[in-house]
Amino acid sequence: MLVLTIAACIGVELLLAKPVVAELVKGFIPTTDVLTRPGMLFVALGIIGATVMPHNLYLHSSIVSSRDFGRTDEERREAMRFATWDSTLALSLAFFVNAGLLVLSAAAFHGRPEAVTDIREAHRLLDGVLGATFAGTLFAVALLASGQNATITGTMAGQIVLEGFLKIKTAGWIVRVATRLAALAPALLAIGLAGEGRVESLLLWSQVILSLQLGFACWPLVRMTGDAKLMGAFVAPRWILVLGWIATAMVVSASLWFVISLF
Repeated sequence: MLVLTIAACIGVELLLAKPVVAELVKGFIPTTDVLTRPGMLFVALGIIGATVMPHNLYLHSSIVSSRDFGRTDEERREAMRFATWDSTLALSLAFFVNAGLLVLSAAAFHGRPEAVTDIREAHRLLDGVLGATFAGTLFAVALLASGQNATITGTMAGQIVLEGFLKIKTAGWIVRVATRLAALAPALLAIGLAGEGRVESLLLWSQVILSLQLGFACWPLVRMTGDAKLMGAFVAPRWILVLGWIATAMVVSASLWFVISLF
């Protein structure tokens, strides 16, 4: 519901912004500029990290085991089928939201005399730019839903990692407090050192760092689902493995290229 709320808010604002459809479609076609211009690669990695967050791969994998499925192969396949639809829908909506924000900012603020450098200025200017008094409110609602969504998934993913990898099982409230403190303390420290004016920069860097970590989650995921001894009858088809290895190679290569370009 939170993701749908965000998508609905961004969708309404896109209708108000009226982007040029031809230019919008052209923007989805990859170009070599993303490799030659570090700024474009930075934004691209940020979008990937914000859409396919590595900790959510663990979260979606764990959600499958929490479903009430039977013991036969057919019942397990049914559970996997619903889980596939679930994760595909969530990732598709996340992609729409991130792409929609980029399109909205370009359609609303490109070529205008006002320089929009942070979220607060965007919220303040949206009403006047889009010609609707509720545009800024929709943007605020989307941000609130986004923050709540990230908090929920981050807490759940942290609990899954603690219980699954570290074998730490205790009272639910202790796990939630521990995982939130582990995520909140570094964020507060970074904001305290950088200052409130650097929040947007920290946000972008956090998304890029998520993208840099994605390879460490994708490689074992593709490797394990393609292992016939481990998966048995549920081993991934060859075409999925090929697509998975190609996607993993692209993400890892882009991350390495970005790190090299920094130096």
